Amino acid sequence: MRDVATLLEALPYIREFHGRTVVIKYGGAAMTDPQLKEEFARDVVLLKYVGMNPVVVHGGGPDITRYMERLGMEVRFVEGLRVSDEATVEVAKMVLVGKQNKDIVLRINRHGQPAVGLCGDDGLLFTVGKQLAAGDTDIGFVGQIEHVDADVLRHIAEDYIPVIASVGADAEGNSYNVNADAAAAAVAEALGAFKIMFLTDVEGWRADPGDPSTRISEATADELRERLEGVGGGMRPKLEACLHALDSGVGHANIVDGREPHSLLLELFTNEGIGTKLWA
Repeated sequence: MRDVATLLEALPYIREFHGRTVVIKYGGAAMTDPQLKEEFARDVVLLKYVGMNPVVVHGGGPDITRYMERLGMEVRFVEGLRVSDEATVEVAKMVLVGKQNKDIVLRINRHGQPAVGLCGDDGLLFTVGKQLAAGDTDIGFVGQIEHVDADVLRHIAEDYIPVIASVGADAEGNSYNVNADAAAAAVAEALGAFKIMFLTDVEGWRADPGDPSTRISEATADELRERLEGVGGGMRPKLEACLHALDSGVGHANIVDGREPHSLLLELFTNEGIGTKLWA
């Protein structure tokens, strides 16, 4: 009976989300723990089977850092963004496009739905310009997405699950490392997504970054805007991306603990949900 109750609880959400586009920013422990990787792939396949249109945008920061350290390269961040020279971008593309993207695609394929791997260069999916950090600090070849070709994604999403690596190029062909949170928000905006979800390594947005008990379960875009200036570290790009998506017409944004097994399904299909829910 417990299993029946769970299915009945999920039914109204499955009905509400049927045919809707959900953009999932995939990162953190969910990308590195072997069991969580398998569960994520199964969850995404389930979303497709129940009639949703999942689009996965992924980073791969820990893997990029590991490869840079093995090559003796300096690893530096400003306001949660990786400082990127040409060599850093080369490593990022190698890791994100050549390794992580294909691993995710193969795993989703294996669990029963065909996926297609993309990066910003494919089909001119992303047009990118140079981004500056706060205070006009030059952080190198870190890109800001200026345009997303939504038609490319719509064609693919009719029959496949798109899996997008967060790199792109400008009009002159210069490659850029793109923050995956910002890339996910840009994709959600271009597709007019119903919801955007960010998998991360904390249980949600915390009022006090050092205190897990201060998780903010719900907030409006205006409340987020008022408090954003006091947020730092890796949470800031996520909240900025949430705000960008909400201001662009995306209905809901969720920050979810990717360390929790099946966190996507718990957030989407249960009354209580988990993490932080934001709306316009």
